[in-house]
Amino acid sequence: MERGVGIFLCLLLVTMDISAGILGIEAEIAQNKVKHLRLWIFECKDPSHKAFMLGLAAAVLLALAHVIVNLVGGFNCLCSQQEADKASPNRQLSMACLILTWVVLAVGLSMLVIGTSSNNKSNGSCGFTHHHFLSTGGILCFVHALFSVVYYVSATAS
Repeated sequence: MERGVGIFLCLLLVTMDISAGILGIEAEIAQNKVKHLRLWIFECKDPSHKAFMLGLAAAVLLALAHVIVNLVGGFNCLCSQQEADKASPNRQLSMACLILTWVVLAVGLSMLVIGTSSNNKSNGSCGFTHHHFLSTGGILCFVHALFSVVYYVSATAS
């Protein structure tokens, strides 16, 4: 029974992260469909409500997946270098993946939020070009899925 629950959780996490990644990439596509004028490194564009909604959904799914993986993975802590040296390889792998999931979350969520907030204005905006924030955040959702599954498997195995 416990193995079935573990497989279900892994599939749930992967599904959430992949959905967030696809939504981020779709938001980038929707953002690129709006009218814009570009002059060297400056760009004026109208916001896209569809890109805003897709980016917001992607950010929420990524954050929710991260909360779930941290809750079900347990709260492992290697507080000192001595503990890290004495820990089993599974535990070291789980801690490395935990740290990587936090790094990927920070960068990916930041990219999604920046891309989403650029589409949250009531009128057009002009400034430096901000390309590919939403799609890069979407791609990082896929990376988050990978590290989350490895973290969960190694944390429950140790």
